[in-house]
Amino acid sequence: MNTSIRLIAAFALLTVTFSVSATSWQDNSHYVALGPRTGYYIVRPGSSLSDQLGIDAAPTVDTADPFNHGYGADALAFRFSRASILSAPPAYIVQAIPNQFYTQRLGSFIRGQSRLSDVEGFFGQPQSIERRPDGFIAYYSIQVYNSFENLGGGRK
Repeated sequence: MNTSIRLIAAFALLTVTFSVSATSWQDNSHYVALGPRTGYYIVRPGSSLSDQLGIDAAPTVDTADPFNHGYGADALAFRFSRASILSAPPAYIVQAIPNQFYTQRLGSFIRGQSRLSDVEGFFGQPQSIERRPDGFIAYYSIQVYNSFENLGGGRK
């Protein structure tokens, strides 16, 4: 009898644990279409869409890391052809709520027409470049702060 109660309690605890973890982090990665050749992706780090787009090398830093005290980094990713022409919609790799400053600028780039120099005009030199057989991906890191993730770290 005592063993069956422990077994039921363990099963209930596991059920609650898995259901809470499944709902606490929802992957709402998606494409925002603005026109026939304009739009951008909103992507959560480590999501299946991030894998599909091949942008796992984005320079993001998790704000939930206790050693960062709420500081982290989101990223922008731009895929270019060998001729430095935007070949795919840009991606905004974001941990929380997307910043309208960046979404408005991402919407101004035209796939198949915008060049690396156009992107550099808005954001400067890329922080990193990932070479690909069909071109390259230019990454920009965006420093962010999430006060809800800051557990104080001994500061008052």
